[in-house]
Amino acid sequence: MAKEAVSERPNWLEREFQLRIRLSGLLLTAAYAVVFWTFRQNISVDQWMLSAGIRVGAVLLFAPRYWPYLIAGEWVAFAYMRYPYIERFGLPWVVISSIVLMPTVALIVHWHRRLLASGNPYGVLSVAGLSAVCITALNLGLAWLLMPTRHAAVSWDGVVTYVIGDYLGILIFAPLVMLWRHRNLSIQLSRTWRLDVAASLVIIGLLGIYAMHLPGTEIAAKNSLRILMILPAIALTCLHGWQGGAVGVVALNLMVGLTMETSGLLGARDPNAFLVQEILAMAGTALLLLGSTISHFYYKFMHRDHLDGHALTLARANLLANERELRDGAARIRLLGEDMDKAFRNTVQWLHERGHHTAAMDMQRSSAAQSQLFREQLSLVYPSGIEHYGLYLVLQSSGIAGVWEQSNRFTSPHLTGNPCRLSVELQLAAYRCICDAVALLLEREKGMIRMRARCGRHGVRQGIVVNVSLLDPARLLSQDTMARAVEVLMGRALVYGGTVRCRRNQIRLLLVEPSRVPTSQRVPSGASIDQMMPPSTS
Repeated sequence: MAKEAVSERPNWLEREFQLRIRLSGLLLTAAYAVVFWTFRQNISVDQWMLSAGIRVGAVLLFAPRYWPYLIAGEWVAFAYMRYPYIERFGLPWVVISSIVLMPTVALIVHWHRRLLASGNPYGVLSVAGLSAVCITALNLGLAWLLMPTRHAAVSWDGVVTYVIGDYLGILIFAPLVMLWRHRNLSIQLSRTWRLDVAASLVIIGLLGIYAMHLPGTEIAAKNSLRILMILPAIALTCLHGWQGGAVGVVALNLMVGLTMETSGLLGARDPNAFLVQEILAMAGTALLLLGSTISHFYYKFMHRDHLDGHALTLARANLLANERELRDGAARIRLLGEDMDKAFRNTVQWLHERGHHTAAMDMQRSSAAQSQLFREQLSLVYPSGIEHYGLYLVLQSSGIAGVWEQSNRFTSPHLTGNPCRLSVELQLAAYRCICDAVALLLEREKGMIRMRARCGRHGVRQGIVVNVSLLDPARLLSQDTMARAVEVLMGRALVYGGTVRCRRNQIRLLLVEPSRVPTSQRVPSGASIDQMMPPSTS
């Protein structure tokens, strides 16, 4: 019994699901029939067929499992509209011409399903163009075959009118449906987007209202206003790509249609507005294609920018990991040095206790000198003083200062600003860049070297500017030195949003970061560097 109950449950759920599909499908059939009948009988004209847009928009909006209900809804609407014409035009025309249009559009959309799934507007334009041509061909072809009394109505002028009318009707609904279907992937409802769309719609609406109130004799003025409506659509396309073009084309198409002189009856035409509609069909297609190109390159740029940002983040993480390894290694070496100092002190004490005072004094002096040299060399591996006293004090009193002094080619540095306001990571990067730049000039160039650094803040960013140059302005850096400087220093500069420039006799380096240091970074402790160092007089 339990097995039977389990086996019956999926069948019950399946029946319930199918019942819901049937109910929703019947409601969809009724709603589509009413909407289609309303737009075709009350709003559409031959040169502006909104019912064609309703047909294509519905197929694009609903999943394929609902297409049979849409086909049934359109057949119901046509049956209601064409039933009185059975005796005049014949039953075959009423039945066949009412049942073939929606399946044809569904087949076209099915052929474009992959292109439409990607959100590419080329798919929408292709669907619109093929649907307009196929619907016109079916309508006129069936009228020629099944309505002998209507042969005179089938002409090339009618073909152009119907194709343009169907195409413009489709361009009102199809782009909006695609925007809705891909709203989570494409549309960014930012404040700028809303303001630009609102401004464009207001301008198009004002021009349209003014054109509607012009008398029928002012044909040239009315057409000029219709053409001017294209300008806001162009601006919206240039600003927001495919999404802006879709909204602009829909608004433009709708307003041009509303400004036509028509009686509201099917078959009514406004020859004065048809030329503008032909221009609109070409301009709308061009705008959507232009918007698609703009959007393609915009998203490509954004993707590349995202990849570049990710690469810089990884590079910065790699640099910080290297600094942590150097810091840990320096800490272990420092412990060894402290053990060596302790062993020397014990040995000196042992010699004093045995009366070997001269040997003890010599060993004490030698151990002090070796310990000082050891600590200076250790600071070259990792300048731990930056964490406590800041960059400037390390540059003036650590092991690197001794190396520069021994070269006899380095003048006193000119340092301004407070580096303690910068993050430890940025100070370490600046320290490495300064050391590399000075070493590069010591190795490849001749003459005295001068280094200047200035820390500061500008807006929401803070950083340090470093100039390492030859003291003699007449000496110019060689091209090899400049190329090597850019190669060596550019990595850290890019990671910290800065630049490296080589000009005449100097290497100029900029490193920046956000003014507000993240809580995960450690800020140097201790007194302010301005209090610890006298102002520079150089």
